[in-house]
Amino acid sequence: MKNVFIFAGLIFSKNFFDPESVETGIYAFIVFSLLSSSGYIFNDILDYREDAAHPLKAKRPIAAGRIRGRSAAAVALLLAVLSFVAAWTLNHNFFFVCLTYSALMVLYSAAVKRVVILDVFAVAFGYVLRAIAGAVVIGVDISSWLLLCTLLIALFLVVSKRRTEMVLLGDDAAKHRKILAKYSLPLLNQMISIVTASCIVAYCLYTLAPETVAKFGTKNLIYTVPFVIYGLFRYLYVTYQKVQTDMPERVLFNDRPLQVCLVAWIVSCVMILAFA
Repeated sequence: MKNVFIFAGLIFSKNFFDPESVETGIYAFIVFSLLSSSGYIFNDILDYREDAAHPLKAKRPIAAGRIRGRSAAAVALLLAVLSFVAAWTLNHNFFFVCLTYSALMVLYSAAVKRVVILDVFAVAFGYVLRAIAGAVVIGVDISSWLLLCTLLIALFLVVSKRRTEMVLLGDDAAKHRKILAKYSLPLLNQMISIVTASCIVAYCLYTLAPETVAKFGTKNLIYTVPFVIYGLFRYLYVTYQKVQTDMPERVLFNDRPLQVCLVAWIVSCVMILAFA
């Protein structure tokens, strides 16, 4: 689900009606899915003891002991090699972004996930690299606004995930993820408040920025702001009231209001840009 950020460049470059760009974007999505899967397997190999202390992650094949670490490592290596070869074939710039992402994930799994605050930023930068990958693979300019909004929404998702893990696991939170011992609910609440407000302000400024209006020839993107605000508020509701954002992808699959909001936002963006 995280890899859908690859399509951000496709949408906001107005290339969504260009068959070649769409096809390339789909290929890039598949390649990045292989690459990110390799990274997740590597992380699961390192974290199998901690995952065993989590009520849901304990069911993962490595944590549950259904797959040996060596077998999982072989699969991770195979996926990495296949994705790098495919990325190089697709676009050399795309390959270097994939290489950077892979290096970031290895660094995160090996060390950064134990460093408070930096652990959150490392995961968030993974989203940003996905957005960059989606732009370079179809050969369009990377908007600074796109990167900023992606970083902020990623921080929102990651910090919400950390808070939910702390609430769900309680005193056992640090057993699953050691870095959680360095956080507190008041701190995470403050961080969520900051990034939520920043997301809304940044997106509003983006829709009305002179370069955005000049690029798309319309100021009507401002009418998509209510969908963004509702989506953030709904996610906060699921985080604080339902305590279900420990796995963001599960929220997207299960929360119907959020699904409707996301589809409405995408459709409104495409229609506004298509008829601008």
